[in-house]
Parts: sequence; structure tokens; C-alpha cells
Amino acid sequence: MIRVGLIGYGVAGASFHAPLIGAVPGLRLTSIATSRGAAVARDWPEATVVADAAMLLSDPAIDLVVIATPDSSHAPLAQAALTADKHVVIDKPFVTDPADGAALIALAEARGRMLSVFHNRRWDADFLTVQRILADGVLGDIALAELRWDRFRPAIKPGWREQQGAGLLNDLGPHLLDQALQLFGRPDAVAADLATQRAAATTEDYFEITLSFGERRVIVSAATLLAQPRARFALHGTGGSFVKYGIDPQEAVLRGGYPPTTPGFGEDAPEAYGTLTDAAGTALRIVSARGDWRRFYSGVVAAIAEGASPPVPARDALEVMELIAVARRSADERRRLPQP
Repeated sequence: MIRVGLIGYGVAGASFHAPLIGAVPGLRLTSIATSRGAAVARDWPEATVVADAAMLLSDPAIDLVVIATPDSSHAPLAQAALTADKHVVIDKPFVTDPADGAALIALAEARGRMLSVFHNRRWDADFLTVQRILADGVLGDIALAELRWDRFRPAIKPGWREQQGAGLLNDLGPHLLDQALQLFGRPDAVAADLATQRAAATTEDYFEITLSFGERRVIVSAATLLAQPRARFALHGTGGSFVKYGIDPQEAVLRGGYPPTTPGFGEDAPEAYGTLTDAAGTALRIVSARGDWRRFYSGVVAAIAEGASPPVPARDALEVMELIAVARRSADERRRLPQP
């Protein structure tokens, strides 16, 4: 049994990490560092509440530390956890400075510890469906792919993400860019546009990044003032198009307080299925693959217990943060930046 210590019990810790850890065989949530002791006592009465991260990291009984805290704390907490010879999972984004990510990877390798990043959107129903369609080759050669995540949030949401965070690019960008890299690999050029569109916003709340792969274009974008969201995925190739609307349903289930063992967890409603239009113009509804974020933590168990590759290698997450840094430079310099 892998004994898990969770640092942070905000939305990410309470709604995502703790329920997923509790639902995966081989993991036991034993300790939580938080100021929200009453919430932990209600939700996880068998877990010990500690006042701060240092107390959790000094516990020799903890095998795996999960960091679900504000972005700026990820690097120092992960460094302390690895130095204490713990395996580590970090909520996205991996780090805010790619140099810190490279240092953490080197430290994990030197200590012989697993280091992974919670890019849970690799196990979304829509993304798994897109992966399957691309593997089947029914769309032919892809000319344009669009991965978008739109919200309608005119008011600034309370909490650190919108008030003290690093902006929408650091919040949703890691998910979208990780998916793009998984589908198409590393681009040969990057062009980005960032904007702060809400009057009260202090960080960017809109971005659009164009990744070039020769003549292929892959666009990743997120916006905060779209009452009518654009397609979540739209892929167009020589054999046809696939278009899918809506966000994977797992987040809503977990935020609603329901466990990942809830019947139908990760399954799209039929009305949310995507549409594949072939070269002849025939439109077919495509049943979505079943999403399951538990697969991330099942992969963590395999990595620690069996020496398997982490479910999300930290180097993958570092590549995402390097692309975000390039995108910010592209936006600042207002030019397209070739990539090696």
C-alpha cells in the first residue's frame, strides 16, 4: 500500500486529487496538510490533518506527496519533497519557470524518485475519442486542428487563480498544449496572442496560440467572455472533419461531491457526441470513448510499485511549460518564433 500525503485542500485537492486517490487500489490517503481541518474530518476522517507542509514531509511513513497548492509554491514544495525522498505528483502547471522544472527532474533522477504532473485531461472522453479517430486515419492528412476551451465569466472569480495567479495561459494552457503535443508532437514554429479583456482582470484572460507543423496548423485557445462556446475539438483533414462540443463530464461530477465510482463516470451523454463528416459530406455521430481520470493514479501506482514509466513523465510537462514561455515571448515580441 502506497501511503499518500496531500498538500492543499482547496478545489484541486478536495474535489480532484483526494477522491481519485481514494478510488484507486494500492493508494491510501493518510495525511493532509491544510488549514481546512473541519472539511478533512468530514470527508476523510481516517486521514491525519497537519498544520503545514513541513510536518507532512518529515513523516517517514509517507511514500508519495501530492502537491495541490498555488502555482508559485510547486517548485519549492516539490524540491523539499524529493529531498525528503518522497515520490511526487504536482498539480498542473508543473512549475512557473522551466528552469525549476529541469532542476526538479534532475533531483528526482538523482534520488531515484518518481516525479509526475497531473495532466488529467489525457483521460478526458473527448481527447481519447480524438486520439482514436486520428489513429484510425479516417480524417486523412490533418490540415487544421483547433483545441479550444471557452468560458463565460464576466466577473472575476474569487480565489488565487484569477486574483493572484499567472493568468489563463498557465491555468488552461497546460491542458491544451499537452493534448496538442500528445496528438502532433513538437511544432516547428509558435505564434501567440494574449489579451486581458475583462476590465477588472489583472492577468490575461484570453489566448490563442498557433502551432505550425510544416503546412499543418494547430490552434490552442481559451477565452473568458464567450456565452456560446466554440467547438472543444475541431479537426479537418483530407478525409473529412471531426467536430466535438462540450467539456468532459468528470469535473462536474467530482465538483458536485460525487465519487469517481459513480455509475456512468466519464461517459458522455449521447447529445454530446462529436460529429464526423466524411469527404462525401455524410455526417456520422461518433460515440465518445469513456474518460477516466483514475487512470492517472493507477499509472502512479504502477510507476512506484513496478518501475513503470510515470503516467505523465515530468519531461512532458516541462516541454509544455517551455512552450508556454515561448508563447509569452511571441506575444510580447508580436512575431512568429521558429522552434529547433
